[in-house]
Amino acid sequence: MEVKDFVNLVANVGFPVTISAYLLIRLEKQIVSLAASINRLNTIISTKLGVVIDTTDNFKAS
Repeated sequence: MEVKDFVNLVANVGFPVTISAYLLIRLEKQIVSLAASINRLNTIISTKLGVVIDTTDNFKAS
């Protein structure tokens, strides 16, 4: 994203919306990685406890 695009976006939708969109786009990879880590931890903990859990991934990024 170039500075000109950023300025146009701020002018059209406002500063808070622009910053929120930028942060969501930038942090998407980290959020997906955290979700995968949580799913692995759920699997490990359920195996240790002998409990069966639903392992379907309902939060996959499209």
